[in-house]
Amino acid sequence: MANRTDPMARNIHGTNPQNLVEKILRAKIYQNAYWKEQCFGLTAETLVDKAMELDHLGGTYGGNRRPTAFMCLVLKMLQIQPDKEIVVEFIKNEDYKYVRALGAFYLRITGTVADVYQYLEPLYNDYRKLRMKLNDGRFSLTHVDEFIDELLTKDYSCDIALPRVQKRWTLEATGVLEPRRSALEDDFEEEEEEEKDEKDGEAMDTDDRQRDYHRGRSPIRERDRERDRDRDKDRDRDRERDRDRYRNRDRDIDRDYDRGRERERDRDRDRDRYREREGRGERERERRERDRDGRRHRSRSRSRDRRDRDRRVRGTPSPQREERKEKKKEKKEKKSDGTDHPDPEIAEANRVRASLGLKPLRV
Repeated sequence: MANRTDPMARNIHGTNPQNLVEKILRAKIYQNAYWKEQCFGLTAETLVDKAMELDHLGGTYGGNRRPTAFMCLVLKMLQIQPDKEIVVEFIKNEDYKYVRALGAFYLRITGTVADVYQYLEPLYNDYRKLRMKLNDGRFSLTHVDEFIDELLTKDYSCDIALPRVQKRWTLEATGVLEPRRSALEDDFEEEEEEEKDEKDGEAMDTDDRQRDYHRGRSPIRERDRERDRDRDKDRDRDRERDRDRYRNRDRDIDRDYDRGRERERDRDRDRDRYREREGRGERERERRERDRDGRRHRSRSRSRDRRDRDRRVRGTPSPQREERKEKKKEKKEKKSDGTDHPDPEIAEANRVRASLGLKPLRV
């Protein structure tokens, strides 16, 4: 209900006034917090207070294209459709430049061609500064006369398609508009009078003083000079800001590059350390293997030497063992030849037989 057009409002350019704002932008405005909190219940009288609080112009900004407060108030004026006298008072207001800009924008999209040229062309003489919010959220500097020229010559302004207006020379040819009278014509007439005075033979110094006076004291020229100086200052300030931004960006790039190189060096150092540690471990394992093989080989050699020694020891009998063997052999021989027989006769007979190489008697 709060977003509906006033039932008493009439159609503009053959359609609902709110349809002059694109549907997508209109939906974004309806969802905006400024519209819900500040524009609810506004009337033509209370709208002026909100317009006096404006501090910048613009359509939408940011990544999600949020509408500005200026655009919310434009849609609110289309919704309540204030009287033409109120809009004209907005345009004639010289104390609040954003109120004048709001009224001029509303008249441009709702007024007739004659009203647009009649009420907006005098604003070409207003050189006050305005802040314009760009699409990326930054602010840029413009002037009232530049904003009016955009409304009269461009097809888009503040993200809204402006209704088409005929060229001025066409309206002059059809008699809808009078030929435009420039605010500088008075200065031209003064210069022409000065030239006539020069031809009449006035003194050169008097003509120079008058010419310097009119050239130096003309309010139009003073405004032009002030505007040019402001533009030069703003341009220098913008250039300095751009240089600082580029310088900071280059510094950040260099810092990131140095950090990247430092990280690469750390990775190389860690990789070399890891490889060195792996190499030491491999060499240690190889040394252990060699030591183990050496001990195994030495153990086998010692076992072989021990077996050979034992074999040699077993193959070479000791003297005691030889004596024992001799004794055993003698005893065996004694027993075998029968000389140790208890019978002396038999023992004597066995000795004789033994000397003869005969077998002993078995008795």
